[in-house]
Amino acid sequence: MGETLAWTPVATVDDLWEGEVGAFYAGDQPILLAHLRTGEIRAYEGTCPHAGFPLGDGDVVDDILTCSAHSWEFDLTTGDGVNPPSCRLRSYPVRRDGDQIAVQLKGDNI
Repeated sequence: MGETLAWTPVATVDDLWEGEVGAFYAGDQPILLAHLRTGEIRAYEGTCPHAGFPLGDGDVVDDILTCSAHSWEFDLTTGDGVNPPSCRLRSYPVRRDGDQIAVQLKGDNI
């Protein structure tokens, strides 16, 4: 039997301006949404893989997110670590349905 995947609405387009990140939840799962300067939206796990701090408090410059806790940096276009390069953000599929932004999580995560 296959794994159930669900699209979960987490925000609206008005909640997230271009060039910004925001902290949202899908059930009890923290989600970081990034509205890139290109207009695309990316979804990542909402906590830093280094020490679990919320990423929504970080600073964004040119699509690079700097974690507010320990200054780790991530490329929001890919989720790849910039500093250190050995780290990566866990990404989720994301889609727009009208004004709604939804992410796809495994059914047992929500």
